[in-house]
Amino acid sequence: MSLSTRYTPQEIEGKWYQHWLDQRYFHSEPDDREPFTVVIPPPNVTGVLHMGHMLNNTIQDILIRKARLDGKNACWVPGTDHASIATEAKVVQQLRAQGIRKTDIGRDQFLKHAFDWKDKYGGIILDQLKRLGASCDWERTRFTMEDSLSEAVIRVFVDLHKKGRIYRGLRMTNWDPEAKTVLSNEEVIYSEENSQLYHLRYPLEGDPSQGIIIATQRPETIMADVAIAVHPEDERFQHLIGKKVLIPLIDRAIPIIADTYVDREFGTGALKITPAHDQNDHEIGQRYKLPVIDILTEDAKLNEQAQILIGEDRFVARKKIRKMLEESGHLIKLEDYRTKIGRSERTNSVVEPRLTLQWFVDMKKFAHSALEAVRSGEVKFYPEHFWNMYNSWLNEANVRDWCISRQLWWGQRVPAWYLAGERMGEESHIFVADTADEALAQARTATGNANLSISDLRQDEDVVDTWFSSWLWPISVFDGFKSQEELQYYYPTSVLVTGWDIMFFWVARMIMSGYEWAPELMPEVVKTKGAMPFKGVYFTGMVRDNQRRKMSKSLGNSPDALALLDNYGADGVRFGMLSSAAAGNDIIFDAPFDPVTKAILNESKLCEQGRNFCNKLWNALRLIQGWEVTEKAVDAETAQINSLAAKWMEQRFNQTLTQLEGMYTDYRLSEALMTLYKFIWDDFCAWYLEMIKPAYEAPIDRQTLEESINLLERMMTLLHPFMPFITEEIWHQLRERAAGDDCVISKYPQAATFDAAFIEKIELAKGIVSGIRDVRNNNGLKQKELLKVFAQDTASNHTLLEIDGLLPMVVKMASLESLEITSTEISNGVAFLVGNEKFFVELEIAIDVEEERKRLQKELEYYQGFVKSVQNKLSNEKFVSGAPAEVVNKEKQKLADGEMKMKNLAEELAKLG
Repeated sequence: MSLSTRYTPQEIEGKWYQHWLDQRYFHSEPDDREPFTVVIPPPNVTGVLHMGHMLNNTIQDILIRKARLDGKNACWVPGTDHASIATEAKVVQQLRAQGIRKTDIGRDQFLKHAFDWKDKYGGIILDQLKRLGASCDWERTRFTMEDSLSEAVIRVFVDLHKKGRIYRGLRMTNWDPEAKTVLSNEEVIYSEENSQLYHLRYPLEGDPSQGIIIATQRPETIMADVAIAVHPEDERFQHLIGKKVLIPLIDRAIPIIADTYVDREFGTGALKITPAHDQNDHEIGQRYKLPVIDILTEDAKLNEQAQILIGEDRFVARKKIRKMLEESGHLIKLEDYRTKIGRSERTNSVVEPRLTLQWFVDMKKFAHSALEAVRSGEVKFYPEHFWNMYNSWLNEANVRDWCISRQLWWGQRVPAWYLAGERMGEESHIFVADTADEALAQARTATGNANLSISDLRQDEDVVDTWFSSWLWPISVFDGFKSQEELQYYYPTSVLVTGWDIMFFWVARMIMSGYEWAPELMPEVVKTKGAMPFKGVYFTGMVRDNQRRKMSKSLGNSPDALALLDNYGADGVRFGMLSSAAAGNDIIFDAPFDPVTKAILNESKLCEQGRNFCNKLWNALRLIQGWEVTEKAVDAETAQINSLAAKWMEQRFNQTLTQLEGMYTDYRLSEALMTLYKFIWDDFCAWYLEMIKPAYEAPIDRQTLEESINLLERMMTLLHPFMPFITEEIWHQLRERAAGDDCVISKYPQAATFDAAFIEKIELAKGIVSGIRDVRNNNGLKQKELLKVFAQDTASNHTLLEIDGLLPMVVKMASLESLEITSTEISNGVAFLVGNEKFFVELEIAIDVEEERKRLQKELEYYQGFVKSVQNKLSNEKFVSGAPAEVVNKEKQKLADGEMKMKNLAEELAKLG
């Protein structure tokens, strides 16, 4: 059956993915093989595939497919995160569209709606990952709110409470007025925004002719002021310290206090103190035992304590109070300025500092274990420089306790009960337990009342932070808190692939949980395998646009991931994403902007390069399959060329394979892909196939054909982790296959030794061919016009051209009449250099001396710059003393070669006069 002229991914991707699923190639069960385990960073059930997902999951798929080819028991566990804030917002919005408020239907009914929503939409992103080729063990798919994972969360909460590591306290927290829940510090995104400073005059009590001017960004909170603070050494305000001023519009008297926290250079040097609505103000208020007046509701509207503008949204109130302050004469001036505003990561709402009663995890001991895990090398970071960021967050000076409660219904409910008659926040008893029955038993013991029933208790209304479930992921996905059978085999996992932006949210916390519970769950296994949840962490960069902005739907600067898959095929997109994705480095994705529609186009030069690579592979297959085969021996010269080509490719194959193994070890996957790309496109397609290509209508011998098929087959195995679909298709097109003989489970080749000197000699021969082709192009000669070429009479050229098959190969590839060694100058020849050796192409036409001079001068200037750069490097004492000897010697050789080229070029220029 003849092959189509172009590779069409739409025709084969679905076919092969279904075949892999039918054969259960992705499924893993414990056995005698070495495990290679990866747990997916669980995407939110609200999510759809975006550029970051495509990068992250492509990398994971490369690693898991490579492990599978290596004969390891590859287990890639997929799953989704319930995403408390984002999912609850989606369900609330859906109910609101039906005229239903969640408070009208109660918690149980709301959760039923939430699970219905999850069942309908929660698996969309996992289905989309299949289109990308993700070879996850879908039979192991987990969800952070399924029963066994929720039980693990409750168990851990209770365990930490018993250990004194979880506590409840009234603290200043970050409040999301839209989601109506507290946020952790890491869930607040700060960015610079335009704002205004309001300069307000507070009149002195008893003498309104005097007063003090403060500058505030938030005039709508002045009704919550409890003091004005000035620096104790600020001479401007010495006479006012201890006196009182009146708050504009409401005339409540507040004291003027002195505190060194005040920045004398900012604003007016006087600071309004609002303990209920600012973290720093709250700390000052505690030092001076000032009252706390909270004037905002949970959805950031002014409440009764504000006295004015009650019920108005905070930003509406700001506009209205500005007018009121202008009319009353208290607004002195407005000043534009830039400031950092904190917004909720999930809702983008401006975060409010708010005093709330929350549950916290004491992080000091946890932080120590997480730091030591990476410092000791038990957990390795790739790239290593991310240790600096990790260390700065977890060191004792910076680590903060983790606020784990959220004022939501969607999530694992806090397993704490209180006596029903006690007021919220004033409870004298807290009963933390796995179940209500256990809490009841505690309550009966604590109160001495054996007649208490479940109805006498009320459970905490809050749920725990989503990250409090996902920090258990490497243990809980194997149900490790219930049974350790699978955990003992798969744990610790091999590598975690994630973006550096969740290093603190997730990576550090998983390390903490691993060192906390793995030794308790399986002490003997931990002694030999370690307690770390993963051996390595590969941090990907962020996918950014040409303005270096992180790609996101909200900015409208990201192409549609699924449209890219439609346009370029999964292999093309995978190539495009990874080709510029060095570990830890941000990726500038080249999706163009349409000035007419003002939208990002679903196009990419990187992905187009990947699609072109697929077509190159396809055309190589078509070329090989299109050759007529002969069982007879070919002529001696052709046999020599084919033998040389086969030997060279085998050496290059093993050289490439050796390079790839080092790149896999260091997670230099982008470099590995581009190494393979160059090897296949340049060496195999552009050179090898041309070397062995028979003359027009001539057949190819069976041995050379089989060698070529075997070579292409092995290259498909090497390329398979990166581009699984095209490689599987070509694998099956190359020869008839028995059932189960699939590329996805083929055996990854083992590198043999290679002759680097021989490879270098073939590179020189290729240089000769390229040099002759350049002369043709520069002088307008036809490609098939036979030329005479002469090589300088040197020992190196004699050695090179005496290699069996090399001379006829160059003659064939360069379309030559002859290639001879000469000791005389060729008067009508154009010279070119290969390495340090000189070659001449004899021309029947007159040489344009001026053009030749320009060409040689340009080449000379290039090598002058090259030599200077190498000299600068070798003159750097730090480089010479710090670099390995082989690196320094390589630079010295570069210098010698460059200087020789300069000498030869100068000689050629001198001959031209």
